[in-house]
Amino acid sequence: MAITMGVGTILDSRQCLLLAFGTNKAEAIAAAVEGPVTSQVTASALQLHRDVVVVIDEAAASLLKRREYYDQVEQVQRELDNELNRQLGAQTPGR
Repeated sequence: MAITMGVGTILDSRQCLLLAFGTNKAEAIAAAVEGPVTSQVTASALQLHRDVVVVIDEAAASLLKRREYYDQVEQVQRELDNELNRQLGAQTPGR
């Protein structure tokens, strides 16, 4: 199943979620995430969006050149989320 939507509509959204799985998606993911923003790779327009979550498996990530950097960003985000949750839990009455 596919849903067709214009790039302008996608960029106007509050948040975008990009899902891709398998080696057959690796080239497209690398082009969309690390390549230039171009009409030849429509998904590259997501680089212009302020809030994109990319969920991919190891196979789809296999061609990313800056993979180590993305892993570090993900780790820092987890640590920030854990710290925020810890602080919010400490502020909850009865805890």
